[in-house]
Amino acid sequence: MVQEPVVRIQGVSKKIGSKTLIDNLTLDIPPGQVYGFLGPNGSGKTTTIRMMVGLMSITQGDILIQGSSIKSDFERAVSHVGAIVENPEMYKFLTGYQNMVHYARMSPGITRERIMEAVERVGMQHRIHDKVKTYSLGMRQRLGVAQAILHRPKLLVLDEPTNGLDPQGIRELRDYLRILAKEEGTTVFVSSHLLSEMELMCDTVAVIQQGRLIDVKELNHGDAPADGQRETAFDVDHPAQALELIGAGRIEGSSLIVAVDRSAAAAINAKLVMAGISVYGIRVVTRSLEDQFLEMTGGGHIG
Repeated sequence: MVQEPVVRIQGVSKKIGSKTLIDNLTLDIPPGQVYGFLGPNGSGKTTTIRMMVGLMSITQGDILIQGSSIKSDFERAVSHVGAIVENPEMYKFLTGYQNMVHYARMSPGITRERIMEAVERVGMQHRIHDKVKTYSLGMRQRLGVAQAILHRPKLLVLDEPTNGLDPQGIRELRDYLRILAKEEGTTVFVSSHLLSEMELMCDTVAVIQQGRLIDVKELNHGDAPADGQRETAFDVDHPAQALELIGAGRIEGSSLIVAVDRSAAAAINAKLVMAGISVYGIRVVTRSLEDQFLEMTGGGHIG
Protein backbone atom coordinates (compact mmCIF):
# COMPACT_ATOMS: atom_id res chain seq x y z
CA MET A 1 0.00 0.00 0.00
CA VAL A 2 1.35 3.42 -0.99
CA GLN A 3 1.67 5.69 2.04
CA GLU A 4 0.56 9.30 1.90
CA PRO A 5 3.37 11.87 1.78
CA VAL A 6 4.20 13.55 5.08
CA VAL A 7 4.67 16.83 3.19
CA ARG A 8 3.00 18.06 0.01
CA ILE A 9 4.46 21.22 -1.46
CA GLN A 10 1.79 22.28 -3.95
CA GLY A 11 2.63 24.87 -6.61
CA VAL A 12 4.43 27.08 -4.11
CA SER A 13 5.84 30.43 -5.23
CA LYS A 14 7.54 33.15 -3.20
CA LYS A 15 7.93 36.65 -4.56
CA ILE A 16 9.48 39.69 -2.92
CA GLY A 17 8.73 42.75 -5.01
CA SER A 18 9.49 41.88 -8.62
CA LYS A 19 11.89 39.08 -7.67
CA THR A 20 10.70 35.44 -7.73
CA LEU A 21 12.59 33.36 -5.15
CA ILE A 22 10.54 30.15 -5.54
CA ASP A 23 8.74 29.43 -8.80
CA ASN A 24 5.79 27.00 -8.73
CA LEU A 25 7.55 24.35 -6.63
CA THR A 26 5.70 21.04 -6.29
CA LEU A 27 7.20 18.20 -4.26
CA ASP A 28 5.95 15.21 -2.23
CA ILE A 29 8.08 14.01 0.68
CA PRO A 30 7.36 10.39 1.69
CA PRO A 31 7.32 9.07 5.28
CA GLY A 32 10.27 7.41 7.00
CA GLN A 33 13.02 8.77 4.75
CA VAL A 34 16.02 11.02 5.10
CA TYR A 35 15.16 13.40 2.27
CA GLY A 36 17.86 15.73 0.98
CA PHE A 37 17.35 19.19 -0.49
CA LEU A 38 20.12 20.42 -2.77
CA GLY A 39 20.70 23.47 -4.90
CA PRO A 40 23.33 26.03 -5.89
CA ASN A 41 23.81 29.26 -3.94
CA GLY A 42 20.64 31.33 -4.01
CA SER A 43 18.52 28.51 -5.41
CA GLY A 44 15.82 28.87 -2.74
CA LYS A 45 16.56 26.04 -0.28
CA THR A 46 16.39 28.12 2.90
CA THR A 47 13.42 30.13 1.58
CA THR A 48 11.51 26.87 1.03
CA ILE A 49 12.41 25.61 4.51
CA ARG A 50 11.37 28.89 6.13
CA MET A 51 7.97 28.64 4.41
CA MET A 52 7.61 25.00 5.54
CA VAL A 53 8.01 25.94 9.21
CA GLY A 54 6.01 29.18 9.07
CA LEU A 55 8.91 31.64 9.30
CA MET A 56 8.06 33.14 5.90
CA SER A 57 4.72 33.64 4.16
CA ILE A 58 3.76 31.82 0.94
CA THR A 59 2.92 34.05 -2.02
CA GLN A 60 1.11 31.37 -3.98
CA GLY A 61 0.28 27.68 -3.50
CA ASP A 62 0.25 25.77 -0.23
CA ILE A 63 2.24 23.36 1.93
CA LEU A 64 0.41 20.49 3.61
CA ILE A 65 2.00 18.66 6.56
CA GLN A 66 0.17 15.47 7.53
CA GLY A 67 -2.74 16.84 5.50
CA SER A 68 -2.93 20.18 7.35
CA SER A 69 -2.29 23.46 5.57
CA ILE A 70 0.49 25.76 6.72
CA LYS A 71 -1.58 28.68 5.42
CA SER A 72 -5.05 27.92 6.79
CA ASP A 73 -4.39 25.54 9.71
CA PHE A 74 -0.93 26.56 10.85
CA GLU A 75 -1.10 25.38 14.45
CA ARG A 76 -2.16 21.84 13.52
CA ALA A 77 0.32 21.63 10.63
CA VAL A 78 3.30 22.84 12.64
CA SER A 79 2.46 20.52 15.55
CA HIS A 80 3.83 17.70 13.40
CA VAL A 81 7.15 19.49 12.83
CA GLY A 82 10.45 19.66 14.68
CA ALA A 83 13.02 21.99 13.16
CA ILE A 84 16.44 23.53 13.43
CA VAL A 85 16.81 26.46 11.05
CA GLU A 86 20.39 27.78 11.07
CA ASN A 87 21.74 27.10 14.62
CA PRO A 88 19.94 25.52 17.59
CA GLU A 89 19.15 28.12 20.25
CA MET A 90 19.58 27.29 23.93
CA TYR A 91 20.51 28.86 27.26
CA LYS A 92 24.26 28.38 27.68
CA PHE A 93 24.24 29.10 31.45
CA LEU A 94 21.85 26.16 32.01
CA THR A 95 22.64 22.46 31.75
CA GLY A 96 21.55 20.46 28.75
CA TYR A 97 18.90 18.77 30.86
CA GLN A 98 17.56 22.10 32.17
CA ASN A 99 17.29 23.32 28.57
CA MET A 100 15.35 20.17 27.66
CA VAL A 101 12.94 20.62 30.60
CA HIS A 102 12.39 24.25 29.64
CA TYR A 103 11.74 23.29 26.01
CA ALA A 104 9.41 20.44 27.06
CA ARG A 105 7.04 22.96 28.69
CA MET A 106 6.08 24.17 25.20
CA SER A 107 4.42 20.84 24.39
CA PRO A 108 1.86 19.14 26.66
CA GLY A 109 2.37 15.65 27.98
CA ILE A 110 6.15 15.34 27.68
CA THR A 111 7.47 13.31 30.61
CA ARG A 112 10.95 13.18 32.13
CA GLU A 113 11.20 9.66 30.70
CA ARG A 114 10.61 11.05 27.20
CA ILE A 115 13.25 13.74 27.76
CA MET A 116 15.85 11.12 28.66
CA GLU A 117 14.73 8.91 25.77
CA ALA A 118 15.38 11.77 23.33
CA VAL A 119 18.72 12.53 25.01
CA GLU A 120 19.82 8.91 24.73
CA ARG A 121 18.65 8.79 21.11
CA VAL A 122 21.31 11.38 20.22
CA GLY A 123 23.96 9.95 22.54
CA MET A 124 24.07 12.86 25.02
CA GLN A 125 23.20 11.02 28.24
CA HIS A 126 26.73 11.27 29.68
CA ARG A 127 26.93 15.08 29.30
CA ILE A 128 23.31 16.13 29.70
CA HIS A 129 23.84 17.51 33.24
CA ASP A 130 26.81 19.69 32.19
CA LYS A 131 26.28 23.35 31.32
CA VAL A 132 25.73 24.02 27.64
CA LYS A 133 28.58 26.58 27.61
CA THR A 134 30.97 23.61 28.00
CA TYR A 135 29.56 21.83 24.92
CA SER A 136 31.28 21.61 21.56
CA LEU A 137 29.35 22.72 18.47
CA GLY A 138 28.66 19.08 17.63
CA MET A 139 27.19 18.48 21.09
CA ARG A 140 24.98 21.56 20.79
CA GLN A 141 23.76 20.29 17.41
CA ARG A 142 22.90 16.93 18.97
CA LEU A 143 21.07 18.60 21.86
CA GLY A 144 19.20 20.68 19.27
CA VAL A 145 18.08 17.50 17.51
CA ALA A 146 16.98 16.05 20.87
CA GLN A 147 14.88 19.17 21.49
CA ALA A 148 13.40 19.01 18.00
CA ILE A 149 12.29 15.37 18.34
CA LEU A 150 10.99 15.71 21.91
CA HIS A 151 7.30 15.79 20.87
CA ARG A 152 7.78 12.90 18.40
CA PRO A 153 7.25 14.96 15.24
CA LYS A 154 6.39 13.25 11.98
CA LEU A 155 8.75 15.67 10.21
CA LEU A 156 12.20 16.86 11.30
CA VAL A 157 13.47 19.82 9.25
CA LEU A 158 17.19 20.62 9.38
CA ASP A 159 18.80 23.49 7.49
CA GLU A 160 22.55 22.91 7.04
CA PRO A 161 22.85 20.82 10.24
CA THR A 162 26.49 19.84 9.58
CA ASN A 163 27.81 23.43 9.43
CA GLY A 164 30.89 23.75 11.61
CA LEU A 165 30.99 20.08 12.63
CA ASP A 166 34.19 18.06 12.50
CA PRO A 167 34.21 14.74 10.56
CA GLN A 168 33.37 12.73 13.70
CA GLY A 169 30.45 15.02 14.55
CA ILE A 170 29.13 14.82 10.97
CA ARG A 171 29.27 11.04 11.02
CA GLU A 172 27.52 10.83 14.39
CA LEU A 173 24.75 13.19 13.25
CA ARG A 174 24.34 11.22 10.01
CA ASP A 175 23.98 7.97 11.96
CA TYR A 176 21.42 9.48 14.38
CA LEU A 177 19.29 10.81 11.53
CA ARG A 178 19.24 7.47 9.72
CA ILE A 179 18.27 5.71 12.98
CA LEU A 180 15.46 8.23 13.52
CA ALA A 181 14.07 7.55 10.06
CA LYS A 182 14.46 3.77 10.24
CA GLU A 183 13.46 3.03 13.84
CA GLU A 184 10.98 5.81 14.66
CA GLY A 185 9.61 6.43 11.17
CA THR A 186 10.46 10.14 11.37
CA THR A 187 10.80 11.87 8.02
CA VAL A 188 13.97 13.97 8.01
CA PHE A 189 14.11 16.84 5.50
CA VAL A 190 17.65 18.15 5.36
CA SER A 191 19.57 20.69 3.31
CA SER A 192 23.34 20.69 3.13
CA HIS A 193 26.19 21.89 0.94
CA LEU A 194 28.24 18.72 1.67
CA LEU A 195 27.36 16.50 -1.28
CA SER A 196 29.41 13.54 -0.10
CA GLU A 197 27.57 13.56 3.24
CA MET A 198 24.17 13.90 1.59
CA GLU A 199 25.01 10.88 -0.56
CA LEU A 200 25.72 8.81 2.56
CA MET A 201 22.85 10.22 4.62
CA CYS A 202 19.87 10.49 2.29
CA ASP A 203 17.46 8.02 0.71
CA THR A 204 16.28 10.59 -1.84
CA VAL A 205 17.42 14.06 -2.89
CA ALA A 206 15.50 16.84 -4.62
CA VAL A 207 17.50 19.40 -6.57
CA ILE A 208 16.31 22.96 -7.13
CA GLN A 209 17.84 25.73 -9.21
CA GLN A 210 16.64 29.33 -9.45
CA GLY A 211 13.63 28.41 -7.34
CA ARG A 212 12.49 25.57 -9.61
CA LEU A 213 12.57 21.82 -9.04
CA ILE A 214 14.84 20.27 -11.67
CA ASP A 215 15.15 16.66 -10.52
CA VAL A 216 14.47 14.09 -7.80
CA LYS A 217 16.98 11.26 -7.36
CA GLU A 218 16.68 8.08 -5.31
CA LEU A 219 20.05 7.12 -3.87
CA ASN A 220 21.33 3.58 -3.61
CA HIS A 221 22.72 2.56 -0.21
CA GLY A 222 23.44 -1.00 -1.22
CA ASP A 223 19.93 -2.27 -0.60
CA ALA A 224 18.57 -1.76 -4.13
CA PRO A 225 17.06 -4.80 -5.84
CA ALA A 226 19.77 -7.03 -7.27
CA ASP A 227 17.80 -7.62 -10.47
CA GLY A 228 17.60 -3.93 -11.44
CA GLN A 229 19.38 -2.59 -14.50
CA ARG A 230 22.73 -0.96 -13.82
CA GLU A 231 25.37 0.49 -16.08
CA THR A 232 27.98 -2.27 -16.16
CA ALA A 233 31.55 -2.03 -17.48
CA PHE A 234 33.19 -5.01 -19.19
CA ASP A 235 36.96 -4.51 -19.27
CA VAL A 236 38.05 -6.26 -22.46
CA ASP A 237 41.02 -6.52 -24.82
CA HIS A 238 39.05 -5.51 -27.94
CA PRO A 239 36.29 -3.03 -26.95
CA ALA A 240 35.30 -2.11 -30.53
CA GLN A 241 34.86 -5.79 -31.42
CA ALA A 242 32.86 -6.31 -28.21
CA LEU A 243 30.56 -3.39 -29.04
CA GLU A 244 29.92 -4.78 -32.52
CA LEU A 245 29.21 -8.23 -31.08
CA ILE A 246 26.80 -7.05 -28.37
CA GLY A 247 25.21 -4.36 -30.52
CA ALA A 248 24.52 -2.01 -27.60
CA GLY A 249 26.34 0.24 -25.16
CA ARG A 250 29.29 2.57 -25.51
CA ILE A 251 33.07 2.43 -25.25
CA GLU A 252 35.02 4.21 -22.51
CA GLY A 253 38.75 3.53 -22.71
CA SER A 254 39.18 -0.23 -22.75
CA SER A 255 35.68 -0.90 -21.41
CA LEU A 256 32.32 -1.64 -22.98
CA ILE A 257 29.56 0.04 -20.91
CA VAL A 258 26.11 -1.57 -21.13
CA ALA A 259 22.92 -1.02 -19.07
CA VAL A 260 21.95 -4.55 -17.97
CA ASP A 261 20.67 -6.58 -15.04
CA ARG A 262 22.73 -9.34 -13.40
CA SER A 263 21.51 -12.20 -15.54
CA ALA A 264 22.08 -10.25 -18.76
CA ALA A 265 25.58 -9.33 -17.59
CA ALA A 266 26.40 -13.01 -17.14
CA ALA A 267 25.05 -13.77 -20.63
CA ILE A 268 27.12 -10.97 -22.19
CA ASN A 269 30.22 -12.23 -20.40
CA ALA A 270 29.67 -15.73 -21.79
CA LYS A 271 29.07 -14.35 -25.30
CA LEU A 272 32.28 -12.30 -25.23
CA VAL A 273 34.37 -15.24 -24.03
CA MET A 274 32.84 -17.57 -26.64
CA ALA A 275 33.81 -15.02 -29.33
CA GLY A 276 37.42 -15.10 -28.16
CA ILE A 277 37.35 -11.68 -26.46
CA SER A 278 39.20 -11.65 -23.14
CA VAL A 279 37.19 -10.20 -20.25
CA TYR A 280 39.50 -8.85 -17.53
CA GLY A 281 36.81 -7.58 -15.21
CA ILE A 282 33.12 -6.74 -14.78
CA ARG A 283 32.01 -3.89 -12.51
CA VAL A 284 28.96 -1.75 -11.87
CA VAL A 285 29.54 1.83 -12.97
CA THR A 286 28.57 4.30 -10.25
CA ARG A 287 28.37 8.06 -10.58
CA SER A 288 28.73 10.15 -7.46
CA LEU A 289 26.01 12.53 -6.35
CA GLU A 290 28.48 15.34 -7.08
CA ASP A 291 28.79 14.22 -10.72
CA GLN A 292 25.01 14.01 -11.06
CA PHE A 293 24.50 17.38 -9.35
CA LEU A 294 26.95 19.17 -11.63
CA GLU A 295 25.34 17.56 -14.65
CA MET A 296 21.84 18.61 -13.54
CA THR A 297 22.76 22.21 -12.65
CA GLY A 298 25.26 22.84 -15.41
CA GLY A 299 28.09 23.21 -12.92
CA GLY A 300 26.29 25.45 -10.43
CA HIS A 301 28.03 25.77 -7.07
CA ILE A 302 26.32 24.09 -4.16
CA GLY A 303 25.52 26.25 -1.17
